[in-house]
Amino acid sequence: MAVPRRDKGQSLSGSRIALAVVVGVLLGFVFSVLYPHGFFSSDLANPHRRIANSNLQTGSSSCESPERIKMLKADIVSISEKNAELKKQVRELNEKLQLAEQGQDHAQKQVLLLGKQQKAGPFGTVKGLRTNPTVVPDESVNARLAKLLAEVAVHKELIVALANSNVKAMLEVWFTNIKKAGIRNYLVVALDDHIVDFCKSNDVPVYKRDPDSGIDSVARTGGNHAVSGLKFHILREFLQLGYSVLLSDIDIIYLQNPFDHLYRDSDVESMSDGHDNMTAYGFNDVFDEPAMGWARYAHTMRIWVYNSGFFYIRPTLPSIELLDRVAGRLSREPNSWDQAVFNEELFYPSHPGYDGLHAAKRTMDIFLFMNSKVLFKTVRKDPALKKLKPVIVHVNYHPDKLRRMQAVVEFYVNGKKDALDPFPDGSDW
Repeated sequence: MAVPRRDKGQSLSGSRIALAVVVGVLLGFVFSVLYPHGFFSSDLANPHRRIANSNLQTGSSSCESPERIKMLKADIVSISEKNAELKKQVRELNEKLQLAEQGQDHAQKQVLLLGKQQKAGPFGTVKGLRTNPTVVPDESVNARLAKLLAEVAVHKELIVALANSNVKAMLEVWFTNIKKAGIRNYLVVALDDHIVDFCKSNDVPVYKRDPDSGIDSVARTGGNHAVSGLKFHILREFLQLGYSVLLSDIDIIYLQNPFDHLYRDSDVESMSDGHDNMTAYGFNDVFDEPAMGWARYAHTMRIWVYNSGFFYIRPTLPSIELLDRVAGRLSREPNSWDQAVFNEELFYPSHPGYDGLHAAKRTMDIFLFMNSKVLFKTVRKDPALKKLKPVIVHVNYHPDKLRRMQAVVEFYVNGKKDALDPFPDGSDW
């Protein structure tokens, strides 16, 4: 009786082996169909092929169990859902791209640039965006200048002034007092070879641009206004390289380090030509037209212009757009004054036929960043204000610049109390 049991056991064992082989072959066939590119390949690499293969298998009832069919159907549903989600994402991206290209919605473009939309907070807590992101530095613009700025700038900031031989005497007063104030990050953009030699002989950082016939003729012989207009073209490379620039005219006396007194929250931070709080920071000016009767009074908003000879500009897209706009207009309108164009581009709003500049701006403190009208008309006559030490004094209101610059040095640096007295409030003509 033992022998038949052993034969029966051997037969059963052989049947199990045969069944295992058949199951293995079937599983190999199934996986070779379902995963033709390998078992670990991405399901999303070719979803249509997987769906087709899955359908093939579900149609072959002789090869698959009901459980396997359910699994394959579930895979089809999952892949279909993923496919629908991808189509939705593509559709949303296309819509955002169209909005950006059409330029019809500035708020939406700002969301695309700066991040997700946000809910408004409680009353009184909401603050709009003021500080635009800086551009990505591009050293390919000017590798020689990039190397120099890396040596001169401090925290990616520096004072920049343009000068030719016509202002040599004022330039010496300018950089002498910068050194006395302990300022290290400054640079003279020389517009002729004489200024290059002069700066080098006085250990002053200097840079001379590569030859440019369109600029060099103005640079060599131009007066104050002509040379001033060049800065909007020249400064562009500084901003493209990722540096913030404190643009300075030469008729300025530095008494403190201006970088200790900046806010850096706007694209442009400028000194004002205003001489008091109203004219510098803005006021409601009422226009009276009696013929209009009941509506005779019209309210207008007034502010005195920013001074284009002293402003801090950050390397942002609106800042570079400002430089491009001003430089473009000055080239097309050669009789224009750069300061007028500078302010028009900064302040004019968008209106039919014109897209205004969307740049953030801040007015500097008029008693820290002082123009010469404030000094000679108000400050020198007020005992309390005379005790204040400004950051800079800009002799922009008076043509006898060098004499008044020297007097400012005598008064604030050397302590000569009557140094400002001989001068009239305005000019002699």
